[in-house]
Amino acid sequence: MFRYFPTNYVWDLSVNLAIEMGGRMGEIAEMCAPLTEAAKAPDADGTRAFRESWEKMANRLEGLAQDDLARGRTLSASTKLMRAANYLIIAERMQAHGSDGRLALYRHHLATFYQALSLGRGGAYRVEIPYQGKHLSGIFMPAEGVTGPQPVLIQVNGFDSTKEMRYMAQLPGLLAKRGIASLVLDQPGTGEALRLQNLTARHDAEHWATPVYDWLAARADVDAARIGIEGVSLGGYYAPRAVAFEPRFACGISWGANHDWRDVQKRRLEREGDFPRPALLGACRLGVRRERH
Repeated sequence: MFRYFPTNYVWDLSVNLAIEMGGRMGEIAEMCAPLTEAAKAPDADGTRAFRESWEKMANRLEGLAQDDLARGRTLSASTKLMRAANYLIIAERMQAHGSDGRLALYRHHLATFYQALSLGRGGAYRVEIPYQGKHLSGIFMPAEGVTGPQPVLIQVNGFDSTKEMRYMAQLPGLLAKRGIASLVLDQPGTGEALRLQNLTARHDAEHWATPVYDWLAARADVDAARIGIEGVSLGGYYAPRAVAFEPRFACGISWGANHDWRDVQKRRLEREGDFPRPALLGACRLGVRRERH
């Protein structure tokens, strides 16, 4: 793990996520340089400083992208906007639930990401799947070089990742080149499902996985016999649960699963005190209890 802040694992995790999602080291170094002292005090002021520094770089990249667009350089604009979206979601996920401006920052990230996606000509596009009178949002990435119905891997988030983060981490593009389509999903408790639809997490993953399977299977471009599901981190619980109770899934992948979330939280509280990863401060909204012993 790349360590920029030796005393702050949580911030270093965010830096590593940004790198994995295509961030530029020079930009990351510039954003982190003013935060050396703030990283030593993991409190609300430090988190606010983190947001301001990363948001400033994102805004600069958006301005450069607008210059590109004015010159007709759409691909160059797309790459800058995608990096801006990367830095915005990293800044957003570091904020505590309900913190001032967090929702506006999230909406800013979404607008930036989907502008980048539309300009990038990569073939991926946003979809909405009906669910409980609302919808689950996803990103569909078609397979390359496949004639007829294509196999699809549904990819679901961990505790506090989002579909855009998982898309930027490049797995959908890598699978597409191997003839496998992707549906990257914000399942209940994550991303848009939580922030914009108020759909909180639930243990019975098949409750949402079955209608997602049905939606895919009804598409003429999807091979219903070859739909699988993969989950990372906390999603490593949801994916096996979905496969166990929805037998039509062809496969399930558990990638770095969290099986005992109470134990994880207990150890984080002992190690990091009242300021673990800021997103966890709202964990009760997802049915997680924080207990002291």
